Amino acid sequence: MIALNPFPSRTVTIYMAKAFVVRTLAILATLVLILQMMDLLSETGHILAYHGNGQAEELRYVSLRAPQIIATFTPFAVLLGTILTLSTMNQNSEIVALKASGLSAHQLLAPLIVASLGIAVLSFAFNDRIVSRATATLSVWKAGGYAPLPVDRGDRANVWVRDGDDLIQVAQVRGHGNAAQLSDVTLYDRQDGRMASIVRAPHGVRAGDGWRIGPATRFDVASGRLTKLGAVVIGHGVRPDQLTLASVDADAMSFGELYRAIRDLSDAGRPTKALSGAMWHKLSSPLSAVLMPLLGAISAFGLARSGKLFLRAVLGMALGFTYFLGDNFALAMGNLGAYPPFLAAWAPFLLFLLIGEAVLIRTEE
Repeated sequence: MIALNPFPSRTVTIYMAKAFVVRTLAILATLVLILQMMDLLSETGHILAYHGNGQAEELRYVSLRAPQIIATFTPFAVLLGTILTLSTMNQNSEIVALKASGLSAHQLLAPLIVASLGIAVLSFAFNDRIVSRATATLSVWKAGGYAPLPVDRGDRANVWVRDGDDLIQVAQVRGHGNAAQLSDVTLYDRQDGRMASIVRAPHGVRAGDGWRIGPATRFDVASGRLTKLGAVVIGHGVRPDQLTLASVDADAMSFGELYRAIRDLSDAGRPTKALSGAMWHKLSSPLSAVLMPLLGAISAFGLARSGKLFLRAVLGMALGFTYFLGDNFALAMGNLGAYPPFLAAWAPFLLFLLIGEAVLIRTEE
C-alpha cells in the first residue's frame, strides 16, 4: 500500500519553510522600516507642534504606528516572500529537481502554506491584542493634538447625541446602561433650526426615560441672560446605548470587544452591517496570508520551459495585488450596505482561492 503524503520529505519541508519565513520577515522588516520613516517625517511637525513634546513623543508615536503598518503589510510581505523563495528555487533548478522526483505542485507548495497558516495565526493574535489597543490610543492622542493623554479607564469621551432638534454633548461617559454617569453635559436647545439656549451642567445620571443633570445653568441666546436652574431632566427618550455606543471604531477594538458592541447595538435596534463586515474581516484579513503561496505559485512553475522568470514573478505579484484591491472594494461595498457583511469579508478570499487553484491545476497538475 502506498502512503499518500501531502508534503515533500522532512528535510525539503523544513528547508522550504525556513527559506520562506526568513525571506518574508526580511521583506516585512524592510517595508515597515521604510514606511515608518516616511510616516514619521510627515507627522513629526504635528507632534512637535504641541509645546513640550520631543523625542520621547516621537518614539511613542513610532511604537503606536508601527503595529498598524505591520498588520497592513504582512500579507504583502508573505506574497513577496513566496515569489522570492519560489523564483530563487526555480532559478537554481531546485523546483525542476523536486518535480522530477515525482512531487506535485501542491506538494511543493504545502510547506509554504503551512508556514503561512502559522503566520496568519500569529497575525490574528497580534492584531487582536496589540494593534487594536495601539489604534485606540493613537486615535485619541492624535485627536487631542498629541497632548498628554489621561489615564484610560475605558470611558467614552466627547459624545454627541441628537434629541429631536436639540443636540446633547457629553465630555465624558463612565459606566454602562442605566448606571452610566455623565460629566460636563451641554444641551444645545434649538427651535425652528435656530439656537435658543444652551444648558450646561457638570454631572448627569439616568432618571426615568431621561437624564437628570445638575447643578445646571441656562444661557438664553436672545437676551444673553444666564440663569441657574439647579437639577433638571433632559434627553427624554435618549437611551443609555446612544451615549455608551455613540461611536464604535472597529479598528480600535479586539474581535471579542467588537462582537459584544455589535450585540449591544443590535439589541438596541441600531444598524450593525458595517461593523459586522469589519468583524468578519478581522478573521479573513490575517487568513489572506494562506492565499499568498497559491497566488504567487505562478512564479515557481513553467520557467524551465519558458525561461521568463521576471514575467512570471510580475504576474504573481499582479495576481496577489488584485486580491488586495478586490478585498478593499468588497469591504467598501459592505460598509455602504451593498454587500452582506459575511460576503463582503469572505467573497474575495473564496474567489481568489478558486482562481489560484484553477491556475495551478491548469498549468501544472
